[in-house]
Amino acid sequence: MSVHLSGDRFAAFRHASYLRFFLSRFLAAFATQILSVSVGWQMYDETKSAFYLGLIGLFQFLPALLLILVTGSVADRHNRRAIVAICMIVSALCGASFLALTLMDAFSPVLVFAILVVFGIERAFNAPATQSLAPNLVPEEDLPNAVAWNSTSWQTASILGPVAGGLLYGVSPVVAYSVALAFFSTAALLVFLVERPTQRVSNKAVTWTTVLAGFRFIWSEKVVLGAISLDLFAVLLGGAVALMPIFARDILVLGPWGLGLLRAAPGIGAILVAIVLAGFPVRHNAGLFMFAGVALFGAGTIIFGLSETAWISIVALMLMGAADMASVYVRETLIALWTPDDVRGRVNAVNMVFVGASNELGEFRAGTMASLVGAVPAVVIGGVGTLAVAILWATGFPQLRRIDSLDAPRRQDTR
Repeated sequence: MSVHLSGDRFAAFRHASYLRFFLSRFLAAFATQILSVSVGWQMYDETKSAFYLGLIGLFQFLPALLLILVTGSVADRHNRRAIVAICMIVSALCGASFLALTLMDAFSPVLVFAILVVFGIERAFNAPATQSLAPNLVPEEDLPNAVAWNSTSWQTASILGPVAGGLLYGVSPVVAYSVALAFFSTAALLVFLVERPTQRVSNKAVTWTTVLAGFRFIWSEKVVLGAISLDLFAVLLGGAVALMPIFARDILVLGPWGLGLLRAAPGIGAILVAIVLAGFPVRHNAGLFMFAGVALFGAGTIIFGLSETAWISIVALMLMGAADMASVYVRETLIALWTPDDVRGRVNAVNMVFVGASNELGEFRAGTMASLVGAVPAVVIGGVGTLAVAILWATGFPQLRRIDSLDAPRRQDTR
């Protein structure tokens, strides 16, 4: 029996538990953006080091890499809602720690990195549980709509959060960290209000076979492997987020508010695309749509790197966000529809490590390269690399390129 996509733009919100989940995810993402802008600006203000900016990403990524064999299995064997709620509480404690350091005037890179490691551990457990919980809250025909709105939630926070973070930090770092703490706390409460959904729990004994099930599934499904690895290498090379404090302060000569605007620009482009996709999902040529998104992301990265004018930089970042949203929409929908529920946590754990590698490890790549050759060459070289990845993956994964419709894609012949 095929799955018929719902034409209702707000189909996912007809389910009360999903609505609470959506609001919780939005608040948590908003708080994360406030923390990201505040910590990044504070770190560069105190150290003037591009390398330290890169380390911010690295210390958040390492826990996900080291815990990859644990986090997905936990999401498949235990109550995903409870895992997400506990993670939200840990996030609130991290926000409280940043607030305490600021109040005591005790800022130290070592202490900041220690808190970021804890935050990274929280995200390592939270990501696969959150990604696996959403499909349990809506029927399958509403899942693409939920995926689009999930992305909209994140991208809306990516627009409002950085701007709010820049403005709040400009008033006072204490205010910025206090708001982040309040949002994390509210997000935790909302998750507790979500009714425990039906979940197909894996009851198999914990062995290397069960632990590695996510890896085996991804390796056997070349469409999933291609989609995940495409995002990994494209954003790993093309990401410029870690260097935005340098562009805002030294190249474009903007203050904390300007940094918030730069951080928000990709979200503006992304949410415009996400809103369109929520009402008009991709019906045909989904694979080509995704590859086009990656190529445009690379082009936008090059333009941003070369620009010395604020409005051109903002437009380039909006293009990057719009292109990334197009790619993410297809990738996340494919992964959600192709993955059986009893291994979803483990598959999403691998996926989240790949996403973390592309984002946080990409920030480390950018920071390290910028410390050696400068911020502008680091960004431009990364954008060229992203264009190359789009071409190589379109050639190397023809099954992915030939995906036509996201309506029950596993039933298509992609040979």
